[in-house]
Amino acid sequence: PPPVYVGFGSVVMRDAPALTALVAEALERAGTRGVLATGWGGLSGDAVDRSERLAVVESAPHRWLFPRVAAVVHHGGPGTTTAGLQAGRPTIIVPTAVGDQRFWGGRVAALGAGPAPIPRRRLTTARLAEAIRIATMDEGMRRRAEALGARLRAEDGVGNAVAALAHHLEAEVWRWDG
Repeated sequence: PPPVYVGFGSVVMRDAPALTALVAEALERAGTRGVLATGWGGLSGDAVDRSERLAVVESAPHRWLFPRVAAVVHHGGPGTTTAGLQAGRPTIIVPTAVGDQRFWGGRVAALGAGPAPIPRRRLTTARLAEAIRIATMDEGMRRRAEALGARLRAEDGVGNAVAALAHHLEAEVWRWDG
């Protein structure tokens, strides 16, 4: 079966070795293989025994990797959230106290494309293992994530943004000329 991707991107986490051990144990408890992306400091490749169940990489192109995994676990940044959802994969968000990560975690859960987010300060092996089990075994969640991915891939985001901007600018010009 496909592995579960876990990475925290550019977020530097305190005690990366302990977080990595927690993630590895959660993957083991969930009975899944994993791809750990060490990134800029979220996880530590030296903190786990590498095996055929666990691959450790510094980074990987999300557009290539995410369609090949069962689920995506990450910090909830907009880029990683978009990549996971565009790939049509259930997404588990572990927000830190930074920016919009909690918002994206809530949206993913509200859309049924992933379980409820687990704030970093509340992250435990048991909670992450359960979220991974849900994300990889809940057929309804998998179907919703796939359907959302298809909608996102079909959307002309740049075209829609340009049209919205043009509409806004036209309204502003009309107001000044009128």
